[in-house]
Amino acid sequence: MEIEICCGSIQSAANAKAGGAVRIELCQGLVEGGTTPSPATINYAVKELGLKVFVLVRPRGGDFCYNELEIKTMEQDVEFCKQAGVAGIVVGFLHPDGSIDTELTRRFVKLAAPLPVTFHRAFDRCTDPLRALEEVIDCGCARILTSGCKPTAMEGADVLQRLVQQANGRIKILAGSGVTPENAAELRQKTGAPEIHGSCKITRPDGALETDAEQVKKLLEVLANAE
Repeated sequence: MEIEICCGSIQSAANAKAGGAVRIELCQGLVEGGTTPSPATINYAVKELGLKVFVLVRPRGGDFCYNELEIKTMEQDVEFCKQAGVAGIVVGFLHPDGSIDTELTRRFVKLAAPLPVTFHRAFDRCTDPLRALEEVIDCGCARILTSGCKPTAMEGADVLQRLVQQANGRIKILAGSGVTPENAAELRQKTGAPEIHGSCKITRPDGALETDAEQVKKLLEVLANAE
C-alpha cells in the first residue's frame, strides 16, 4: 500500500519528509481546494527534498469546467512538470452536468505521458460514480483520488469499497479526505483501498494550514501496522 501526503506549501512538503513521507501531492491554495504550485516550489520539492512529487494542475478554485485559455495554461504547467522530473500529474475535468469530460481527460493523459495521471476529487462531484469510474479507466488514468462522493472518506467508505471492487485492479483507488492516524486503519479495512491520501495538517497561529511532521509519522506507523 502506498501513502500520499497532500502538501499545500514547500514548508509542508519539508515537514512531510521530516515525518517519513516518500510521496506527496503538491499544491497551493488549500482554502480553494488546491491550485497549481509555483515552478520554484515544484523544483525544490523534487530536486532538494528528493520526494516523489505528484503535482496538482488546476488554474483556479471553483468548478472543474475550464475554458480554452485555462486549458492552455494547464498544458504548459504539465510540460514544465515533465521537465522538472515530477512523478505524476493530478487533474480533473467535468462537464457542467456532472459527467466526466472524457475528451479533455484523454488529452491530458496523452500530454502527461509517460507520467501517470491521477483524476482528482472532481470525481466526487460526478453524478454517477460507478459509470464515471469506467470512463476514467477508459481515459487511461492511473488512479482516482476520491472520498466516495462524500465530504470525508469515512463517510464515503461504502462507495469507496464498491469502487475498489469494480475497479478490480484496473485503476488504483486513492482514498482521501479527513484521513487521520485515528481512522486510517479502519478506512483501509472497510474499503480495501490500495492507496491512502492524507494531509496531516494543523492550523498555524496565523491561520494557515500546514502539514505536521508528527501527524505524518503517526499516520505512516498506523498504516504500516495495519498491513
